[in-house]
Amino acid sequence: MVKKQSSIVWDMRTMFHCSIIMFFLGGLATLSFYSDSSQEAMSNTIKVTLTTTTTTTTITPDQSNPNTNTNTNTNTNMNTHTNTNTNTNTSTSTSTNKGAQVFEHQRRLKIAPPSLTETCDLFSGKWVYDNKSHYPLYKEHECPFLHGDLACQTYGRKDSKYQRWRWQPHGCDFPRFDGKEIVERLKGKRLLFVGDSVNRNQWDSMICMLYSSIPGVKKLGQELNRTLYTFRSNEYNISVDYYWAPMLVESNGDDPSNHRLDHRTIRVKSIEKHARHWVDADILVFNTYLWWRLPIIKLLKGPGSLLGGPNQVYDEIDNYRASKKVLETWSKWVHNNIDPGKTKMFFMGLTPTHSKAIYWGGRKQTSCYKEKEPVTVDGFWDSETNPKMLRILESSLSKLKAKGVNVQLINITQLTPYRKDAHPTIHRRLWRPLTDEQKANPQQASDCTH
Repeated sequence: MVKKQSSIVWDMRTMFHCSIIMFFLGGLATLSFYSDSSQEAMSNTIKVTLTTTTTTTTITPDQSNPNTNTNTNTNTNMNTHTNTNTNTNTSTSTSTNKGAQVFEHQRRLKIAPPSLTETCDLFSGKWVYDNKSHYPLYKEHECPFLHGDLACQTYGRKDSKYQRWRWQPHGCDFPRFDGKEIVERLKGKRLLFVGDSVNRNQWDSMICMLYSSIPGVKKLGQELNRTLYTFRSNEYNISVDYYWAPMLVESNGDDPSNHRLDHRTIRVKSIEKHARHWVDADILVFNTYLWWRLPIIKLLKGPGSLLGGPNQVYDEIDNYRASKKVLETWSKWVHNNIDPGKTKMFFMGLTPTHSKAIYWGGRKQTSCYKEKEPVTVDGFWDSETNPKMLRILESSLSKLKAKGVNVQLINITQLTPYRKDAHPTIHRRLWRPLTDEQKANPQQASDCTH
């Protein structure tokens, strides 16, 4: 079979314009952004062309708007970077009335369809063992910023085969991750991951993959009581950040350190507390799924505390309806506050847990602990991954697209079920020491989520 090849045109304004390639090496989910605004058949090479033809509308925030972020806590340098790219066709509009921001996508709802030329589904494929292509893409000891969830070998994992599996799409190839190319295109930009700890892992891996490609001083910081993690290069004016918002809206899990609760409580329409810290990003990567697996979600009514108490009044609804309502709140915020001519947006699909080995033919009462190879059955679907939740997300993104806002789905749901071998299990930094009972039963104590 002759594999399809792609001609890739880079857009310096929106950056890496169409598809995202996921590399899961040793449980480290990482992102590489590639453009396909022009795709055509060609021989054995990938053509990369720089263009500057995007039309954008620049919005000056209304300082009288109460929804404008005026937080001066420890977030004083969030907006210091500037975009130095120029376009051949740029228009500027200034909002002077309260609530008067109007983006280009709100003026024209009929969007020209994308080119329907040759395409490749990068998320349909298989994992191939590769010990010849310089995998892994970085080593633990070479990244001083690596979070404890991901430093498996530092915390005692002896095998390393899990680091050398490469995702191979059916019928096409894609280029190896090139940190220097990504750094050049991130100059003057802010890349922000928003969501739960799985997206924090994405952020961890991204900064480790970029670390050696960014010259000069790099700084890692924490702001907003550890809700915001920042990775900055002043020399290149690059910010690669992560914001903790596991349910996107306000919830009883908003404390990044103390959120091990047996229930979920949310303010279903309250997103501005978090979202005001997202508006200046050039690239946004959202996720939320793991926190919606409990069957019942509490919707707080009135001013009561999200953490409980005598004044808390709430409704209880199932997790599907609650998730749909929150995505409606998120979608409304995106439509009203984000200019897609400036900001590129992505949403992560569902990530499975591998806590029950019986789903891939293992023994009962066992988990991902000591698994050393991926599942090899093509089309394998982990039964703990809920397809209904994925359909709710897809529907929300489709409705946004009909309004002129394209948030692209990163369909890692098709990639991750195979990787039962790529979890930290007990080889990670532990917030609490293992009990004697857990030490005696590592199968049940293992982290089979991250």
